[in-house]
Amino acid sequence: MHNNMINTLFLLLLLLSLLTVAFGGRNIQDKNPFTPKASVARYWDNHVRNTLPKPSFLLSKASPMTAADTATFAKLAAANTLSTRLPEFCSAAHLLCFPEVRPSLEKHTQDENFQTYNDGQNFTNYGTARGGGIDTFKNYSNDLLSIPVNDFRRYSRGAAGHEETFTGYASGTNVADQSFHTYGTNSAGGSGEFKNYSSDSNVPDLRFSTYSDSTAGRTQSFSRYSEDGNSGGQTFQSYGKNSAGAENEFTGYGTNSNVASSGFTNYGSKGTGPNDTFANYGVDMNVPEITFKSYADGTHGGTETFANYRDQSNVGDDTFQSYAKNTKEGTQVDFKNYGNSANPGTDTFKGYAKGAEGDHKVGFTGYGVNTNATFKDYAKEGVSFASYNTSSSNLGGSLVKRWVEPGKFFRESMLKEGSVMGMPDIRDKMPQRSFLPRSILMKLPFSSSKIEELKSVFKVSDNSSMEKMMTDSLGECERAPSVGEIKRCVGSVEDMIDFATSVLGHNVGVWTTQNVNGFSKNVMVGRVKGMNGGKVTKSVSCHQSLFPYLLYYCHSVPKVRVYEADLLDPESKAKINHGVAICHLDTTAWSPTHGAFVALGSSPGRIEVCHWIFENDMTWTVAD
Repeated sequence: MHNNMINTLFLLLLLLSLLTVAFGGRNIQDKNPFTPKASVARYWDNHVRNTLPKPSFLLSKASPMTAADTATFAKLAAANTLSTRLPEFCSAAHLLCFPEVRPSLEKHTQDENFQTYNDGQNFTNYGTARGGGIDTFKNYSNDLLSIPVNDFRRYSRGAAGHEETFTGYASGTNVADQSFHTYGTNSAGGSGEFKNYSSDSNVPDLRFSTYSDSTAGRTQSFSRYSEDGNSGGQTFQSYGKNSAGAENEFTGYGTNSNVASSGFTNYGSKGTGPNDTFANYGVDMNVPEITFKSYADGTHGGTETFANYRDQSNVGDDTFQSYAKNTKEGTQVDFKNYGNSANPGTDTFKGYAKGAEGDHKVGFTGYGVNTNATFKDYAKEGVSFASYNTSSSNLGGSLVKRWVEPGKFFRESMLKEGSVMGMPDIRDKMPQRSFLPRSILMKLPFSSSKIEELKSVFKVSDNSSMEKMMTDSLGECERAPSVGEIKRCVGSVEDMIDFATSVLGHNVGVWTTQNVNGFSKNVMVGRVKGMNGGKVTKSVSCHQSLFPYLLYYCHSVPKVRVYEADLLDPESKAKINHGVAICHLDTTAWSPTHGAFVALGSSPGRIEVCHWIFENDMTWTVAD
């Protein structure tokens, strides 16, 4: 028995030494041949037919799971029980998963003063039925690198003379999911104030449900609401409904935001004597999507005012449905500077002031949109247009800089040694995630028709930002390809390799900009090299999509030239980066309002357009 144990130990030590030699003396765990990372490296060797070094930036995105974890979670996925171990799975696989926000039974009966508050707690019955007092939140979920998920339920409900102040709420966050349910409902007097609400955030999803309904004499103000944000959306449902003497003020709503959406439903409906003011709503926005449904319907008296609505914004769409319908005598609705867009968008009014009675007044001081504006079924009496302008204005230089960052698009002639140009912010602002191993990925649903199954796996709540992310990404993946386009969404490195080689063949390389040095500054172009000999070719470009695991939208891009270039500090001439740029030679099918034409001043098919490959995006080409 003793000799057998010695022999077994000797064999184990021999195997250990052989593995150490085989993997260059490095830590065996780092080179375990059974991990997903090792499997991906072998897959590359088997499918890419050249001697170029393996792309470390791509292989680093492979799943970090151990072989044991991969086998365990693959088995759970096959049995449709992965959700029972979701926290462990998300942690081991490096995924984007939202924490479950459960109702809290804790009550807050005294004044609260939060100086710095982050994730980890749900607020339920906060300030409910309070008489007087003030609750203050400062620096709430600000500047989080993780995903802030916060939920307020029955906040300040039935209170009298109670005040709430949010000073810095969710500013600078990434993919924020913030909800207020029944905020201030049935309250009397008091005030609610939001300052710097979700400013400078990336892809926020902000929801107010049943906000200040059935109140009496309550004042609400929003200053700097979702300004300077990127994408995302905000919704207000049942805002100020059935209230008396309510006063709501939005000072800076969505200013300077990019491709954001806003939805107001049942705003101020059946109110008595309201005084609502929107100042600078959607001003200087890029491609805003704004919807108002049942706005001020059935109100009695009071004033609804929009000043500088979508002023100097770039295209976008606005829809007003059932606006000021069945309003009672004495109601006044005013728009000043409506839709004076720098580039025209689309505006639709349906059911405007229909059924209004008495001496109601609806006035447009300066209505300036394009010829796509439509008014359907609106009151013939009592509606006035002081100035109606159907021509679009031209973009000024400052507006171009605001909507299209300097250096984001440039001409091919700029890619020559010695040129100095602005480098845009090429940093990756997506949440960090990893690919899934194929053995797990193939067992998970991936289609819009199976969204409920997918939500069940990742415990995604209805109407949450995660649901919207997944729905939007699935919709883009399932969209019919454009003319001449080949596309596929991939959730594993193997799938990406398969797609790229199916389009370009097996002699391929994949490229990305080396780092983010020089972003938002001027850089000097150093040595320039054209990929594939600088010939006109096709490539496969891959861009991230928002999903629980790392998901890329990959598509073929015909008629391009791809370049790599050293990027230098203009002063010291020291090399600070190695950039990869792609030049699209055929822009015929691009939209006339594409940011490239806004910045470069041309139109589809007339010029080529170049841009850098941003951090964690990539382009595949035939190898030299």
